[in-house]
Amino acid sequence: KLLPHPPSLSGHMHPGISHIPVNFLGLWNRICKIWFPRFLERFTVTYNEQMASKKRELFSNLQEFVGSSGKLSLVEVGCGTGANFKYYPPGRRVTCIDPNPNFEKFLIKSVAENRHVQFERFVVAAGENVHQVADGSADAVVCTLVLCSVENQEQILQEVRRVLRPVSEGGGGRDPSSLQHLPSPTNENL
Repeated sequence: KLLPHPPSLSGHMHPGISHIPVNFLGLWNRICKIWFPRFLERFTVTYNEQMASKKRELFSNLQEFVGSSGKLSLVEVGCGTGANFKYYPPGRRVTCIDPNPNFEKFLIKSVAENRHVQFERFVVAAGENVHQVADGSADAVVCTLVLCSVENQEQILQEVRRVLRPVSEGGGGRDPSSLQHLPSPTNENL
């Protein structure tokens, strides 16, 4: 079966290549859907060691987004193996989104290793379409190493805005300062 060449990480087509056999003998599915979670599990250990202080700094303000219920509800888009769990404050409810269903077993292992996090559910979906998550249901949305590899950055940011609880409902929610580090499609800060 011939399919268009997959986009590069920047989302652009490779020049001069219009079609390649991406599902030759089923290898594409095996490599991308099955092997990649195993690779990422190993890579994450090294990456977290190198980024530990930065991740602690970035996630240190999550407490500021606690809603009126007193609990923090997180949605992590592109959760992968759950590499960020160890940096979340205790008692945080996390809904995990990833288009690859093969991450679930690695995610469950990470939940077992990080008992301070309350795992809500794993949703198999692309970040651009997380209709399974209710409008205004999240106090914070985390996207780590995701926006550079999605099909449509504008659509994923619309979904982030949709699932964030409005500020008027108390606590965190859709506070523009919470989104200040995300580039918009026009390359301005949100």
